[in-house]
Parts: sequence; C-alpha cells; structure tokens
Amino acid sequence: MKKPVPRKKAAKTTGAMLKDRWDATLKSVGAAEAQMEKQIRHALKKSKLAGDASDAVKDLRVKLERERKKLGKEFDARLHSFQARVKQERKALGHRIDDAVHSTLVTLNIPSRKEVAELTRKVHELSRKIDAFKTPARRKVARPVRRTSAATDSPRM
Repeated sequence: MKKPVPRKKAAKTTGAMLKDRWDATLKSVGAAEAQMEKQIRHALKKSKLAGDASDAVKDLRVKLERERKKLGKEFDARLHSFQARVKQERKALGHRIDDAVHSTLVTLNIPSRKEVAELTRKVHELSRKIDAFKTPARRKVARPVRRTSAATDSPRM
C-alpha cells in the first residue's frame, strides 16, 4: 500500500510572510516586555522601592511603546518600497520576455499577431478594391430610336 503524499501548503506571498514575521516579532517583544515588567515589580516588592521605580517602569513602557510604533512605521515604509521595486522588476521582466519571444518568432520566421492583423487588414482593403472593379459600371440606358413621321405613315405589309 502506498503512503499518502502530504500536500504542500499554498505558497505565501513575500508581503504576507514578512507581515507574519513582523506580527511574531511584536508578540515576542510584548511578551519580553511583560516578563521584564513582572520581574521588576517582583524586585521592587522585595526592596520596597515601589514609588520611584514604578514611575521609572511607566516611563520605560511609554518609551518602548513609542519605539514600537516608530519601528512599525519604518517597517511599513520599507515594505511599501520593496513592493514598488518588485512591481517595477516584474514589469521589466515582462518586457524582456516579450522581446525574447519576439526575437524567437523572427528567428523561426513566424509572424506575430500584429503582423497577421496588418496583413489581414491589407487583404480586406485589396478585396474591396477588386470588388469595386468587378461591379459593372452604370450602364448607359439605351434610348429608343425615334421614328420619323414618314416611317410611321407608310403602310405595313
């Protein structure tokens, strides 16, 4: 009996992976901050210097929060810059691929869609011109021959 092959998970985009890592980093920094605060409180209870140290912990917490926000903004700015560069490189790669395909078509003497469309347009134009030659020109309407009065007066046999 064959073992079932585990399916691979769908690949995440680079932006999603970076965002996941950033979220994990924020969680670990928050956990470290909480642990540090817990240890400082425990130490303060032992030494009974709660008043000044408590204010110092609050100041430290405010500074850490400010730094966290600053890092978040910097991360977002760098991520945006990275995404813009990826978009630009994707466009350049597309142009390179188009050029390579075009040169391959030229080498193999295969017409491109543009060339086929241009030839089709020219064929239609020439067909219209040929049809214009085929349609009969306006025929001159034959005028009835006028008979003179002498011809009408003569007896018929």
